[in-house]
Amino acid sequence: MHILILNSEYPPIGAGAGNASAQLARQFAAMGQQVSVLTARYGSLPHDETRDGVRIIRLPGLRRRQDRSTALEQAVFILSAGLLGITWLRRLHPDVTLAFFGAPSGVAAWLWSFFFRLPYVVSLRGGDVPGFRPYDFARQHRLLGPLLRAVWRRAAAVVANSHGLRELAGRFEARTTIEIIPNGVDPAAFPSAERNWKPPRLLFVGRVVYQKGLDLLVDALAGLRELPWSLTIGGDGPRLQALREQAAALGIAERVEFCGWLNREQLPGKLAEANLFVNPSRHEGMPNAVLEAMASGLPVLASRIAGNEDLLTEDCGVLVPSEDTQALKDALETLLPDAALRQHMGAAARRRVETEYSWPQVAAAYLQLLEAAGRDG
Repeated sequence: MHILILNSEYPPIGAGAGNASAQLARQFAAMGQQVSVLTARYGSLPHDETRDGVRIIRLPGLRRRQDRSTALEQAVFILSAGLLGITWLRRLHPDVTLAFFGAPSGVAAWLWSFFFRLPYVVSLRGGDVPGFRPYDFARQHRLLGPLLRAVWRRAAAVVANSHGLRELAGRFEARTTIEIIPNGVDPAAFPSAERNWKPPRLLFVGRVVYQKGLDLLVDALAGLRELPWSLTIGGDGPRLQALREQAAALGIAERVEFCGWLNREQLPGKLAEANLFVNPSRHEGMPNAVLEAMASGLPVLASRIAGNEDLLTEDCGVLVPSEDTQALKDALETLLPDAALRQHMGAAARRRVETEYSWPQVAAAYLQLLEAAGRDG
């Protein structure tokens, strides 16, 4: 079977969804499937290359940043994939499409299905689900709502990566059956090396945006100056300067390091240096960053939201109510002085991802849906 993966983000651009696309592509190829990827051009990356048995074709677009894209750039990708992608469909002759995000990729797959009778599976990631991050996406969701319903209803299958995301999607579109397939992680890429558990060294990895709740974390840490902690923020985004100013105003700037966007080669080393991972996010689908931290043997302190609730059990981390700075501070007061507890949780986190969240398991679940879609199509 020839599987076409469609995603505007594919490494080295994008974050969790791009990484998931690449991991699944490699797994499908290792399973003996033919795999092609259509994604957006960025910088000087080759327009057509083959890596790990996967053909990667980059379509013209306006992508300007590695870590995020604008609504205009997403709209351009819909046009590029919907129109220029037709030429590639005629060359590649895929049997089924796996579209990451209901929009933009799902819209292009929906258009193709009319002209080529090409079945598609949609992988929901969070921002493409109405109700997710209303402070960022309310207007876009109102405009795209009818189109998203059409995309979901015509899909051979729609997949959410967590129970919470499926629940949110079901509130928007009750007529569509939504499967759950979690994200995965490759533990071998994040060796659980010996680490120093004292003093507390906190790490966050991801986009520096309002969604991630870093303002709450900085507020909580400001009330714990008597403890010998340090915080490293690996990422970039529009809230970076505001966060620097907040840390300075609270008198903790010298204890907060902003190390910039971490590529795949840099990430394992940064995870190995830390001894507590923090994810105080306001909304998630299923955060790859948390999975990767767990694979590295780190305990996790996170907000009790979709995705985090699926991943974290009480033996491998602590969940606190979202938007609750006091609860975050209380949890930190327990975790920071107790190196033995953090070490125990980190070992349990590593065991959990090894048994529950491997990419071969995730790919096998997706392949079952794709094969059924290809037969029915």
